[in-house]
Amino acid sequence: MKRVPSILIFLKSRKGIRLVLLLILFVWYCFCLPSPLFKSKTSTVLEDNKGELLAAKIAEDGQWRFPLTTTLPQKFIDCIIQFEDRGFYTHWGVSPTAIVRATKQNIQANKTISGGSTLTMQVVRMARKGQKRTVFEKAIEIILATRLEFSYSKKEILALYASNAPFGSNVVGIDAASWRYFGREPSKLSWAESATLAVLPNAPSLIYPGKNQERLLKKRNRLLDQLYVAKIIDKETCELSKQEPLPGKPHAIPQIAPHLLLRASKETFLGKRIRSTIDGHLQERVNTIIENHHKILKGNEIHNACAIVLDVNTGKVLAYVGNTLNTGKPEYEGDVDVINAPRSTGSILKPFLFASMLNDGELLSTTLIPDIPTQIAGYAPQNYNETFDGAVPAKRALARSLNIPAVRMLQSYGIEKFNYNLKKLGMTTLTYAPDHYGLSVILGGAEGKLWDITGMYASMARTLNHYTDYNGKYDKNDFHPPSYVTQEEKDPDIENASILDAASIYFTFEAMVEVSRPDEDAGWKQYTSSSKVAWKTGTSFGFRDGWAIGITPKYVVGVWVGNADGEGRPGLVGIQTAAPILFDIFSVLKPSKWFSPPYDEMEKVKLCKQSGCRASDICEPTEMVWIQKNGLRTEPCKYHRLIHLDASGAYRVNSNCEDVAKMKHVNWFVLPPAMEWYYKSKNTTYKELPPLRSDCETGGLSGMEIIYPKQFSRIYVPVEIDGSTGKTVFQVAHRKANTIIYWHLDGVFVGSTQSNHQMGLAPDEGIHTLTLVDEEGESLVQQFEIVSKKKQ
Repeated sequence: MKRVPSILIFLKSRKGIRLVLLLILFVWYCFCLPSPLFKSKTSTVLEDNKGELLAAKIAEDGQWRFPLTTTLPQKFIDCIIQFEDRGFYTHWGVSPTAIVRATKQNIQANKTISGGSTLTMQVVRMARKGQKRTVFEKAIEIILATRLEFSYSKKEILALYASNAPFGSNVVGIDAASWRYFGREPSKLSWAESATLAVLPNAPSLIYPGKNQERLLKKRNRLLDQLYVAKIIDKETCELSKQEPLPGKPHAIPQIAPHLLLRASKETFLGKRIRSTIDGHLQERVNTIIENHHKILKGNEIHNACAIVLDVNTGKVLAYVGNTLNTGKPEYEGDVDVINAPRSTGSILKPFLFASMLNDGELLSTTLIPDIPTQIAGYAPQNYNETFDGAVPAKRALARSLNIPAVRMLQSYGIEKFNYNLKKLGMTTLTYAPDHYGLSVILGGAEGKLWDITGMYASMARTLNHYTDYNGKYDKNDFHPPSYVTQEEKDPDIENASILDAASIYFTFEAMVEVSRPDEDAGWKQYTSSSKVAWKTGTSFGFRDGWAIGITPKYVVGVWVGNADGEGRPGLVGIQTAAPILFDIFSVLKPSKWFSPPYDEMEKVKLCKQSGCRASDICEPTEMVWIQKNGLRTEPCKYHRLIHLDASGAYRVNSNCEDVAKMKHVNWFVLPPAMEWYYKSKNTTYKELPPLRSDCETGGLSGMEIIYPKQFSRIYVPVEIDGSTGKTVFQVAHRKANTIIYWHLDGVFVGSTQSNHQMGLAPDEGIHTLTLVDEEGESLVQQFEIVSKKKQ
């Protein structure tokens, strides 16, 4: 026979069985505490960067239950221990004395009037909510309470109790109770207020503020007396505390940043306590600014506005006002977080195109850009004031937010390349192919979020700041979206290049500093700030959206004004609605010095003062100017020409009519006829070319240019009410102010014009030829096609 192992013999013995049972009980004891201990839904709580409450959202189960607090005020600790468990710091979760006393009291009263529970046992009971109060349940609580003492410190057990104790009605936990009953955080409660909250969990369904005031007052005062006897407070404090009134109607939880709270709830923070980057004081001031302007705006039926303030160097959100309040008027959609909502961008993207072209060496900030009637594949942009300057420096076009120069710049730069750059800079709303937006993207043909766009400008400013900090290098991590929660800072990833170089950013911001907009508002107010601000406004088609963005080395401020439902309103333009809010916000921010010029990315070169281009050999006058190094790739001035004058200097001549030895050779600034036509009316110093002497043959520079239509254009003409084809206005520019131009359509003379060369014609559908002849015999021939539209 095989021998039975001695271990099996032992396990079958009574002693062995007892040991196994004890082992099983020990294992059960080790793992008997549930994890997590409390599974109830909690409120979403938003705090500012100092831990002050900004807003809170009720838990999904309808309870005001803040997430677990880790710090308790000493006043409340003293009160709750005196009232509930004076031996808390000495027992191991169970107080035999308290249990014996409670048993005796219950027998004498012939009913349960005392449970003898310690604070630790009460934590267990709250965690096992819904259990009947029986002797067996009490035994379970005792066991779990001792186990709780092994896993948690006394401080942690107190925090569990304070965070989950019922305080009457739908209020759970010390934080929610403090705000609901006293309108402030627990650390700011008085002794009387702390004592009031300490006695509430004892019978929350019978005694809570607003009901049973007499019973609540007696319990509170009795506890204050106990604190005095225990020498925790002095007699004077005790008596004065008794004079404090009990709380009445519950206070509303603060809602200083409700839209950020709503956003955080949707972005993985539901039911959590969020320590945000918000500056609470600034948030309240921006709230006030928005509401003050809202009172004025709603007079024009403009009901929504939002604003965001970013710290440049970190990208942290300092203020987040997602919308106006519109309390009691849900039709105005005040609950919509417009900061994170896509809206038509208007002109707010123009600086990104300007910076991109500088960065790629396709432009200097001073380069003249045509500002003349323009039609590109049926798209005909117009300036806000519906006038033309002929030609305007790029930086001035940006400062005045001229549309035609911007469209012509984008056509030159490329829609695909610009779309790609916007995405790299941080724009998340360009979900279609570049051709879907076309050239109109620069004038509001795409939607953008204030969140994205403000973050993009902040990234540019950050790059410029850090270029100086990193001795002419770039941090790859500088281009990133804003953040409203504190994140771990990344170590700099230094490289030699960036999405946009520092010099291009600097010249872009310099162009945006110009604040004069006389063409947009005859009653323009010169906004001033205690520090230099680069800023840009935007207005969407149909006056639906007003934008304003402002940048300094420390802050970026973004503002949007409009109606959340998209309704347009007369006067809803960025300059009149959003810009005043922008500068009111800057007035409460600390001023800062302006950006340091990034000279390592710049080169001082000779520029033509008239064209703004790099000077050619015949340019005069010239000046030495700092430009971005990539600007060295731009072409030299193409507008200066060498012309030949007779001895009097009054006429142009050529070798066919004048001896070369008698000619004067002069450098002359000459714009193309269409640009010249509009430019000379705005620039009185512009000198027109002297006329060609009558005995000289026509040649050299063309004196005539068709403004509209361009060669091979397809013209869509609507059908009039009577069924006839509408007229098309043809326009021509000529260097000589009073010259006569003779018009021929398909070889047939149709009329002549003098000075103002415009003519309305109504050709039939099909391809036509327009021939123009001036009184000197110069001619222009151009083809176009008429395409009639059907009546709608």
